[in-house]
Amino acid sequence: MKKMSSKKAEEKKKIPLEKTSDIGDSFLDQTLRPTRWDEYIGQKHIKDNVKILLRAAEERGHIPEHILFYGPPGLGKTTLAHLIAKETGKQMKITSGPAIEKVGDLASILTNLSSGDILFIDEIHRLNKIVEEILYPAMESGVLDIIIGKGPSARTIQLDLPPFTLIAATTRVALVSSPLRSRFSGGVFRLEFYSNKEIAEIVLRSSKLLKTKLDEGALSEIAKRSRFTPRTANYFLKRARDFAQVNKKDLDQKTVREALNMLAIDDIGLNSSDRKFLEILIEKFNGGPVGLKTMGAAMSEEEATVEEVIEPYLIQLGLLERTSRGRVATKKAYEHLGFNYNKEEKQNKLIRWKRFTGIESGNQKSKKGKYAWRRYRKSCKKSQRGGNSYGKNNV
Repeated sequence: MKKMSSKKAEEKKKIPLEKTSDIGDSFLDQTLRPTRWDEYIGQKHIKDNVKILLRAAEERGHIPEHILFYGPPGLGKTTLAHLIAKETGKQMKITSGPAIEKVGDLASILTNLSSGDILFIDEIHRLNKIVEEILYPAMESGVLDIIIGKGPSARTIQLDLPPFTLIAATTRVALVSSPLRSRFSGGVFRLEFYSNKEIAEIVLRSSKLLKTKLDEGALSEIAKRSRFTPRTANYFLKRARDFAQVNKKDLDQKTVREALNMLAIDDIGLNSSDRKFLEILIEKFNGGPVGLKTMGAAMSEEEATVEEVIEPYLIQLGLLERTSRGRVATKKAYEHLGFNYNKEEKQNKLIRWKRFTGIESGNQKSKKGKYAWRRYRKSCKKSQRGGNSYGKNNV
């Protein structure tokens, strides 16, 4: 019995050792975050403005004013908030808009802050409207108005809050109400996409933290496929490192290319869904124009996924155009996928459309009304079925 109990004790001692390695991997993204301003690459205009804001507040002995960061995901909004907290030497409390469901949740967070603390709210556009209105006086006057009770016996209590700085981040600034945006007196800053050179510098710094050696070819290979986003670049670096480790290879340009090809990422950062979208648009619909619902049905994807996930990067690269008639593939998309671009056929389609709508050269206004394109499409279908109105001979 004593031997059995000693074996069990040894097994229990081994379990924490196995978990520690898992914990180290789970906090890997936090390890890659910059801890000083000189380590934060890119976004120079934001860094300069925030530095002046923090230095001026420190010289006056005041707390920094509230700041709002917005932009696409993965560009460093949360990292900037952590940098501000470290530069000021203050404690930062982190939460998110959906997590604050009730007024009591916000009250408990604000009342537990110490003087000069920083409150970071991620995805603030998803904050409850009732909670948002309670936040207004807290940001402006440093007080919290709470209503206790209901009906005639209800009364208002005003709680004084310690001075704090609110830093908020959002990917959809249009959904943040105008009264809330105007209360960020420290500034509302938009994070821009990074250049390939900046991405390469970020990947080089991350590789040093991961104790991984990369040559210039591997750096450029990751940078040009990263969609101008540091988070994506770090993800590619970690997957390339795993691929090289498992296959016992050096992390050079060839190995990185093999690893990213396994992830179905091509030379300009398109994944399988992006290429499928363009292939369906070109092969099935002759390059467009095609409506959103039709593309969603053809891809077996939801319309929101097509519009918000797939299309933005294609438009950014100039591979896709959104027109009033629908989605149209550009010449660059044809060339990237290896399709022949028939310019004459595109021009003939445009000429037929202009003849039908009555648009003459130099006049961009349709003489047949707002829904002329729909009538044109219907007329083409009728002509194929043998209809009389607006047949092929008339167009």
